[in-house]
Amino acid sequence: MAQAADFEPDVKVRNREYRIGCIGAGMIMAECHLAAYKEAGFPVVAIASRTKANARKVAERWDIPTVHDTPEKLIEDSQVEIIDLAFPPDQQPALIRHALKQPHVKAILAQKPLALSLGEAIKLRDEAKAADKILSVNQNMRYDQSMRVLKQIIEQGALGEIVFAQIDMHAIPHWQGFLEDYDRLTLANMSVHHLDALRFLFGDPDEITTLTRKDPRTRFDHSDGITISTMKFPSGVMAVSLEDVWSGPRQDGYQDDQHITWRVEGTEGVARGTIGWPIGAASTLSYASARTTGGEWVTPSWDTMWFPHAFIGVMEQLQHAVATGTPPALSVADNVKTMALVEAGYRSIAEGRTVRLSEIAIN
Repeated sequence: MAQAADFEPDVKVRNREYRIGCIGAGMIMAECHLAAYKEAGFPVVAIASRTKANARKVAERWDIPTVHDTPEKLIEDSQVEIIDLAFPPDQQPALIRHALKQPHVKAILAQKPLALSLGEAIKLRDEAKAADKILSVNQNMRYDQSMRVLKQIIEQGALGEIVFAQIDMHAIPHWQGFLEDYDRLTLANMSVHHLDALRFLFGDPDEITTLTRKDPRTRFDHSDGITISTMKFPSGVMAVSLEDVWSGPRQDGYQDDQHITWRVEGTEGVARGTIGWPIGAASTLSYASARTTGGEWVTPSWDTMWFPHAFIGVMEQLQHAVATGTPPALSVADNVKTMALVEAGYRSIAEGRTVRLSEIAIN
């Protein structure tokens, strides 16, 4: 019978020698990226943000030796080998392009969504290739411990042929202020985690159908609030990704039940679990297999969490790509396919129909 030791919920760090310059001093950088890098021993040599005072506070907290006046100055710093971007998607492309011009920059890690449009993401993919630079996108849910172990269970054949999968989210994101100026909300900024995770598990779908309604809590204008997407994959897998960003009232005295669960059913078994992000807990997984567990439920466990530990895996895959000259696991070319799936979801909403991925040109 399979035991917890048979799985690898977190990556082993193979390379940690390349010097990182961080751009951004908000929550995701201060609480996730830098906490992960400190634990993994990744060298962070410089930081910059839109406000130097904020960057200085984060630098003092994490013992970062250099604080630059602007992101551009950091990019031009010859001691920086990897640029780690945590900026809004409307501002990322210009900084990426500036980094692509620097001979000392070996690789760039960008946030998702990579840009505001699929077309701009495709241009960045092609420009990075022409510059012979590694551009990677921070799809960190692939490094959530439950997602990694689920992938390993699927690959060992314990579930047999996969029939059905779902990710079921009832949780309230912190919508960052810059999103108020955009016309796209949940699919581009929350569902993108789940759609990418489903691609990670099952490959590229043939088609997607997405429905939406506005979220009563979100006060700024938005085209997509609560979203439900169904997908069919070439293998026959049917999958559902639901993002209920309303999830019920949230007021003093109301005991809400925010949660994210997932389930994968196969011909030989079932795996189910939770994503711990909404409550600040570790993600979980249990599975039963007629093939490997005698039909009994097995629950591997781990002490690490999606935030911040998954960010070790994100930077590790980039460090390893630089060291070996191989494409990163989170390549920009692969991320363009996730952005194409998001784009197909928006087209499905706009046109009220199922959209085949073959309709979305990315070449």
